[in-house]
Amino acid sequence: MRCTRQKTFLTIVVLLCFCYAADAQFAPAADLAGTTAIYKDSSAFTAWATGCTVQRGPVNIANPALGPASAGDSAAAIGMAGENGTVSLGDGGTAVLTFAQPIYNGTGFDFAVFENGFMVNDSNLAFLELAFVEVSTDGLRFVRFPATTEVQDTFQLNNDGAIDCSQLYNLAGKYIANYGTPFDLNELVDSPGIDINNINYVKVIDVVGSIDSAYATRDHNGHIINDPWPTPFASCGFDLDAVGVIHAKGLSGIKNVADGAVKAYPDPVYRGNEVSIQSNQNILGLKIYDVNGRLVHQFAANTSTNRQSINTDGFNSGIYFITVETVAESFNTKLIVE
Repeated sequence: MRCTRQKTFLTIVVLLCFCYAADAQFAPAADLAGTTAIYKDSSAFTAWATGCTVQRGPVNIANPALGPASAGDSAAAIGMAGENGTVSLGDGGTAVLTFAQPIYNGTGFDFAVFENGFMVNDSNLAFLELAFVEVSTDGLRFVRFPATTEVQDTFQLNNDGAIDCSQLYNLAGKYIANYGTPFDLNELVDSPGIDINNINYVKVIDVVGSIDSAYATRDHNGHIINDPWPTPFASCGFDLDAVGVIHAKGLSGIKNVADGAVKAYPDPVYRGNEVSIQSNQNILGLKIYDVNGRLVHQFAANTSTNRQSINTDGFNSGIYFITVETVAESFNTKLIVE
């Protein structure tokens, strides 16, 4: 009888996992077509956070006597991802990051948050610790990106639990180490109290992954967010690695295009069709990188031209970043291949 009950329980668990996996609707893991993950070495990044203030949460919100998380320090979140270690926020802990230049609402994603999650075995599942992301112009009024989870909340993911990242949207930590979860300020265009073309602060807030309603945190639809919990260790909670900026105001060198100086069209383009890159200056050369920072196409002009056509037959579906060199300067722009 005991064996039969165990088999029945396992069958129910498997069916629940299957049902929720079937509901997956968001971008997949970093190595799959259609991902929005951006590798730390991508040319899309023009700057990184220069300051960080951390307020840690407990290692277990249900047992505050265990004390706060303590792994790493705030300096770990400054600079490029993958270089300075991480700082652990603990249950419900926060980090506020600052930047040398304000972040502005450019074309596509504007910044990305890095954590240190990892894949589980050879599956597409990963150990992920999640966080909300908020932004502010003045450091007083913060606005949160609307986060969504489709991960089941029937049984608790424990400290070796795994998640399908395609069930997550606008939650930092969606992607594994060295791959940033990107955010688009245009989603907050109607939010009062902030200027999305003048963002000086990014706040990262650990999600308490408990499905116990006494401690649970919820997405913008009111759904409980289930991630590995409890993790009663010094490295509890979201492990913040870095925040990379794609659209930073006032930088010299390569510029991100916001004024039409370079345009890719059609955008998005269907795989196998041609995309045209056009500039208001003569194009000397261009390079196209995927979200993992790999060079997938390059071109050097033999004659003066302000337009170049590229066939996307060998491209996978996903996001690409284009660096265009002109007589006067260089520009970055973005392309989506469907």
